[in-house]
Amino acid sequence: MPVNTIPPSGATPAESFERLLTIMNTLREQCPWDKKQTMETLRHLTIEETYELSDSILEGDMTEIKKELGDIMLHLVFYTRIASESKAFDIVEVLNGICDKLIHRHPHIYGDVVVDDENDVKRNWEQLKLKEGNRSVLGGVPVSLPALVKASRIQEKARGVGFDWDKKEQVWEKVEEELREFKEELNVGNGEAVDKEKAEAEFGDLLFSLINYARFIDINPEDALEKTNRKFIKRFQYLESQAKELGKNLKDMTLAEMDVFWNQAKKL
Repeated sequence: MPVNTIPPSGATPAESFERLLTIMNTLREQCPWDKKQTMETLRHLTIEETYELSDSILEGDMTEIKKELGDIMLHLVFYTRIASESKAFDIVEVLNGICDKLIHRHPHIYGDVVVDDENDVKRNWEQLKLKEGNRSVLGGVPVSLPALVKASRIQEKARGVGFDWDKKEQVWEKVEEELREFKEELNVGNGEAVDKEKAEAEFGDLLFSLINYARFIDINPEDALEKTNRKFIKRFQYLESQAKELGKNLKDMTLAEMDVFWNQAKKL
């Protein structure tokens, strides 16, 4: 196999993107692994790359963010190359398609529509989607989204057409109401058997209302929970390391003994 000429680095966005397309085409034609890939085989890898980007964003690591964005860009070009082989679509159609969509969905920028704030923009966006043929405002929420993220997207889209609370105090009242109903379903203190199915439903309602409240106070619930996960991991690993230094196994320690190290970790 002849050695291919390495495309030079681009001096502009267009040149850099063209370089990526050239490399992708060469790999697809000559690399055994790249030639074998399909959209289905790439799918799980793309999901993994997306989560890696998410991790980098939460860590605030700009070097890693840049790298992960490049990985995802490669995947997008890869999918398009595969589609072009069956003449389904090509990169030009993909790029023009998103450009046309953005222009159409921003009539306050590329038309004469007047908006007052971002909420007006979101409402216009959802209304335009319905005019384009979407049967439901919620139709664009991916079925396979994690439940926490899906709840946020559902609530945001409902707000886009005016189905929402007016004040955060109303939402908090709903949280307290759902908490009471969850406690009642648990039959706390009266000795009755818990109906697990009903308790699960009430717990779901409670979570949904908490996610809704988070939206009203501008907190991303997914980010908040992930940061708590990371905080717990760091503290628990400190607990493990301290126990190891003392030659102890966690399962043989009392909760009081473990709490000493846990509180040290919190201070750190």
